[in-house]
Amino acid sequence: MFGITSQMRRAAVSIAANIAEGAARQTKKEFLQFLYIASGSASELDTIIEILRVTTQGLPRELDELQDKNTRVSRMLKGLNKKLKSS
Repeated sequence: MFGITSQMRRAAVSIAANIAEGAARQTKKEFLQFLYIASGSASELDTIIEILRVTTQGLPRELDELQDKNTRVSRMLKGLNKKLKSS
């Protein structure tokens, strides 16, 4: 369980870190690349949540809450990506 929790933390931190690093880049193309990486980390986190849902008996409410938050972050990333592409 510790390993999966650690993996979840790394994926969550990676989302924020890649957004920040991309925002600090010089070009929109570079920023978009980091947003794609952040989206990949959000997908990784979603997968881990699903694995936990299938393999554990407890914490369904907490997993639902995590998945809802991750879905909102993913949607925001897609919106930012779309906005950058259109500008």
